[in-house]
Amino acid sequence: MKKENPPPAEKIINLWVQPRASRNEILGYRDGFLRLRVTAAPVDGEANRLCQKILAESLGVSASQVEILNGQKSRRKRVRIKVNLAQWQGWEYGREGDR
Repeated sequence: MKKENPPPAEKIINLWVQPRASRNEILGYRDGFLRLRVTAAPVDGEANRLCQKILAESLGVSASQVEILNGQKSRRKRVRIKVNLAQWQGWEYGREGDR
């Protein structure tokens, strides 16, 4: 009998993004926002695409499963991530110390 993967859950998180940083990194949670640093400049959506890529790689999903809902031209963003619950819990568990 074939095991079925659980359907992806949608998680919405708040991001605070620092563009033009010296390196790409996820800093952790602060004041309700997941803080990211990205090396890309906020020009023509480059920083947004890099945010999507960093989050996707961190969660082990494709970049198309990370969607910016609000804040395309702001440091503060709302992001929807389609990820299965096991991936999300494992990722959140590793970030608990960042809060």
